[in-house]
Amino acid sequence: MHDPREASRTASGFERNDTLLFYKRTLNSKMKCLLVANESAEVLFYWTDTEFEQRIQEQYGVSQEEGERPPAFEDSINTLFAPIIISCSTMVDRLGDNYTSFSTENNHIYVLHQFDECLYIAVNGDGEETEEDLKRKIYVVKKLTDVMFGMVTLSGALLRKELRPQDTEQRNRLWKKLRSLLETYSRLRENDQSFLVEAVERLIHPTLCEQCIEFLERRLVQQINSNMDRMGEEVLHAFILVHTKLLAFYSSRNASNLYPSDLLALIILVQDLYPSKIDLDDTSEELESSSVPDVFYTPEPSPPERESVRLRDDSPPVFQFVDPDVQMAEDSLQTLEVPTPDPSAPSRVFLEAKEYPMIPHSMYCLPLWPGITLVLLTKIPNSNVAVSVYYYLEAFVKLEKRLCDGHEGAAAIRGQPSVQEQRSRLEKSIKTWASMDIQTLQLQNVWTDFKNKAFSRSGCGFTRELLPSCRNMKTQLCGVYKQFFAAECMGSSQRLAPHLQERALSMVQEKLMDWKDFLLVKSKRNITMVSYPFF
Repeated sequence: MHDPREASRTASGFERNDTLLFYKRTLNSKMKCLLVANESAEVLFYWTDTEFEQRIQEQYGVSQEEGERPPAFEDSINTLFAPIIISCSTMVDRLGDNYTSFSTENNHIYVLHQFDECLYIAVNGDGEETEEDLKRKIYVVKKLTDVMFGMVTLSGALLRKELRPQDTEQRNRLWKKLRSLLETYSRLRENDQSFLVEAVERLIHPTLCEQCIEFLERRLVQQINSNMDRMGEEVLHAFILVHTKLLAFYSSRNASNLYPSDLLALIILVQDLYPSKIDLDDTSEELESSSVPDVFYTPEPSPPERESVRLRDDSPPVFQFVDPDVQMAEDSLQTLEVPTPDPSAPSRVFLEAKEYPMIPHSMYCLPLWPGITLVLLTKIPNSNVAVSVYYYLEAFVKLEKRLCDGHEGAAAIRGQPSVQEQRSRLEKSIKTWASMDIQTLQLQNVWTDFKNKAFSRSGCGFTRELLPSCRNMKTQLCGVYKQFFAAECMGSSQRLAPHLQERALSMVQEKLMDWKDFLLVKSKRNITMVSYPFF
């Protein structure tokens, strides 16, 4: 690893050229890479294309077993990027500034974005991606980690363990999944105009769409939610996808809106499970009955985003819609081919619900035919715990911010529900969580330490000295959240019964049997969308 003192000298001397020169001399081939690392330059995730990987192997003499990336390759990635990671960290600490992007003499583009303790670096060396493309790729990866891990991402210590498990096989499986999701997004963005402009497309056939929505409401969702074998889960949303296009979408009356950005992320997850295959030669077949006027659907506008929804930064959402009046459009171009993972095993996903972010849901992807999928999103038992954790977490995040901004004493808690006002409620919640077999001893100890410092006469009060205790409370609350809702906690008993899923599958297949070929052909029509700028 390169000497961190060199990076420190570069930052403190207001000179970035020494660090950048390293990359000018080192990376001179066409390549792509995305890296996530912490402030200690520890690799938490990386993805590279073949050219980048070959270049690293040539440069550092990394041998590679067939089909495997040896640990030495990860060490080489760490060695390559350590100078810029440490330099950015030093500049933030000393100058309150860091790199956001730079390019080398060989026209390689580097884009960097700091999310709390994690630094995301995206690299392009073949000229296919602009700086804005790389920024968008970083935001998408960040969004996907939020959807996969929920509020755990709000704790740097827990996120490190989540992204980099100690067990090598577990880490390889996780990184393989994240790489696959990133490649799926890149494929969709390249071949599907809806992802190019970040819109959710709909297949428009007024009669069929109306019938399917009514079918989802009156038969499918009602039957599942009234069945005792649903194991405490409740279907909140049900929708049918033809490749990446929405045929029908139904939300139960007590469900909150599913935000378009979450829906786009879910489509990536579905496409990763059941990828569509592009077949550009299969464009001659058209059905006259599929010719309908272009229709653009505009959902109800989302409520204005509250300060509480974004706990960590003011960065734009992952999928930043370019036009609020056009969020869902009609057709584009995609085809099929699917593997067959176990459809009865749900995925744990964390989505926005009312004013609360990262609320846990179970997602069931039921393949009807290659290219057509039924997706069920269910509310899981004890999901109200996530709301309580977020409520407390929000208070500590706001307190931390005000303390960091120099507010102390009464000014630190003025104008917002304070931690002091929530003392009794939090203590009741801790006792309730303990009765649910959740390990809360560390949380209780950290809370006691916080109270002694914040509220006792011998403590420091609401001053900057309280910051470590405040951050410890955030970590412990995120830990409780992880114990409740981590994906590994999902056992076979925590899911809709297989016969309910099979029944749902057969019901929708029967409903759409006569429409299957029509939908698959219609989904391949490449309808030109309205033109509008990206941002």
